[in-house]
Amino acid sequence: MSQIRFRPHNVGVPHILRAPLIVWLFLYVVCAAAQQPPAAKPDINYGQNAAAGTYISINGIKMYVETYGSGSQPLLVIHGNGGSIADMKNQITYFSARYQVIGADSRGQGKSEMGKGRLTFEQMAEDLNALLEQRSLKSVFVLGWSDGGIIGLLLAIHHPDKVSKLAILGANLVPAGLYDWVREWIRGMDHEADSMIAKRDKSQPWEVTKQLCNLMGKQPNIPLTDLRKIMSPTLVMAGDKDAIRTEHTVQIFENLPHAHLCIFPGSTHFILQENPTLFNATVSNFFEKPYLRPDTKDVLK
Repeated sequence: MSQIRFRPHNVGVPHILRAPLIVWLFLYVVCAAAQQPPAAKPDINYGQNAAAGTYISINGIKMYVETYGSGSQPLLVIHGNGGSIADMKNQITYFSARYQVIGADSRGQGKSEMGKGRLTFEQMAEDLNALLEQRSLKSVFVLGWSDGGIIGLLLAIHHPDKVSKLAILGANLVPAGLYDWVREWIRGMDHEADSMIAKRDKSQPWEVTKQLCNLMGKQPNIPLTDLRKIMSPTLVMAGDKDAIRTEHTVQIFENLPHAHLCIFPGSTHFILQENPTLFNATVSNFFEKPYLRPDTKDVLK
């Protein structure tokens, strides 16, 4: 699932988990909120910044990439469905103060070429792996939103040497992880694209819309057995009124060997844009501190 322009673009946590989970999340979010981001830089035109951008040739396409910051730790940020580097501007501004931040337009989106054949999450993960290979980068931090979170999971599954820490927001393993209303919205978009293609309408790139709807409606299909291969510390995040079923987000968290969970209160799939101060501080807290997995049962011994 992603943000293909249905922004302003649950079934709750099982009762047995609710009380201890809420306490833990409250403490996590309050601590994170104490940190403040640097002042915004509205003069930077992220996604269209010639001073920071370049095209690279990988896997049969030209991919558009922008790089910011000079920190020794690389951080790869991955946008959502139908988006671009520009959608991550609040995160790039914040994290470039301490990391070397790399943003890429995913295949067929932003300024990157589509290439031939069906668009898949696996293909986009391989594109980013090729980018990291070209730059001789290993042990990167990865921050992925929505489709970007799915791509981050696949990158960690298939190229574990590349990902030292992973933070994902609003990701799903299978289409059924989306709420029914989201899947119905995707079907409506897909039918509209079919109608416009039949009319030979040129007002929008409807063939691209079809590909993006296919990503959300029929992909991904990540087995839990693959998820359990990820050894990188992972922060799994969602809004409490996300497009992803809350129980599905919890399922992802529970099947990762080394994970933290954060459900943002009063928030949607777009928390990173709606409240970047809270979101960025939460991710920064996870990236900056050593990974620990405390357990209440150990405290009560």
